[in-house]
Amino acid sequence: MKAMILAAGRGERLRPLTDLMPKPLVKVNGKPLIEYHLEKLAELGITDVIINHAWLGHMLVESLGNGERWGLSIHYSAEAEALETAGGIKNALPLLGSEPFLLLNGDIFIDALPDIEAALSVVNQRKADAYIWLIDNPSHHSQGDFCLISPLSSVGKSDLEHALVALDGSTRFTYSGMGVYHPKMFTELANGSQPLGPLLRQSIAQAQIYGHCLTQYWCDVGTIARLDALNARVMSLS
Repeated sequence: MKAMILAAGRGERLRPLTDLMPKPLVKVNGKPLIEYHLEKLAELGITDVIINHAWLGHMLVESLGNGERWGLSIHYSAEAEALETAGGIKNALPLLGSEPFLLLNGDIFIDALPDIEAALSVVNQRKADAYIWLIDNPSHHSQGDFCLISPLSSVGKSDLEHALVALDGSTRFTYSGMGVYHPKMFTELANGSQPLGPLLRQSIAQAQIYGHCLTQYWCDVGTIARLDALNARVMSLS
């Protein structure tokens, strides 16, 4: 299984740090944020990694190289200008191949990656477009994104394992920036800049997306304040 890390964003809200480096190279406890992803992927045995880049992308290539120091094989998908999430995936399809792949936003931090094998099994067995992980709504995104529909009569959170993702429901959760995606979801997409949201909503409306709500620590490192909070947490645990 391959993994793709999205690393092409400009990181406007992390300026002035991102005036000098791409957002995934911003340091958390002295280590570039993206390296935490690389270490976790190596631990899971996911060794083929694709990283897209645009803004100051050469710095990612120079910093991470071919990935051999983590036992990985890193390939880069260069974008002259950031193509947004779906456009970046479409551009990287020749590197991703024809099998489902793990997608990770390069600007998030999570204590441990979720159960990738279980998600992959759901995508393959149910011929789904994707399996995405959701989180309880953080304060900066209190409205949430999607709902989960349990196949069971109970609607408790513990019963939402491998549930269908829905656009409407009683409780909304926030997309974590992580998922297992089948390339078929992007093959017919036009080239160029394309957001992921409309494509996800289209597949969700067709009952083609499954998901699960995570309980472990997660952080979207989108602002200086959230970066400072993450730094303090990681330092306290090291």
